[in-house]
Amino acid sequence: MPQKPIWRAFLIVALCMALATPARASNNPLGDDARNALIGIVAVAAALVVITVVIVHESRKTRRITGCVASGANGMSVSDEKNKRIYALTGNTADIKPGDRVTLQGKVAKRKDANAPLAWEVNKETKDFGACQP
Repeated sequence: MPQKPIWRAFLIVALCMALATPARASNNPLGDDARNALIGIVAVAAALVVITVVIVHESRKTRRITGCVASGANGMSVSDEKNKRIYALTGNTADIKPGDRVTLQGKVAKRKDANAPLAWEVNKETKDFGACQP
């Protein structure tokens, strides 16, 4: 079952419970303090659900990097234009040519060693801008 409808349904139910008002004109049997505590608990639960959904969404988002590809002794690397970091290229690098400015889709690969250089695991090349300009 898809995850989005479950979160949406839970959020709708939580908001309905938090914003519901009694239909009778009589006093609330729980009392004002208990009702306020219940509303607070539901609001905190709804906030936690929203935060969790945002974190999961951001962690699964595809990342892109644009920069110039260079060839070195340890293979190819790309210099990111945004953060000026240099990443060693791993993964699907068959179509990537040294000396070209490209946009690559993938993610930062986990380092096995703390002293190891940053690595970019390439899923695919999304755009080739041609030769790098000095």
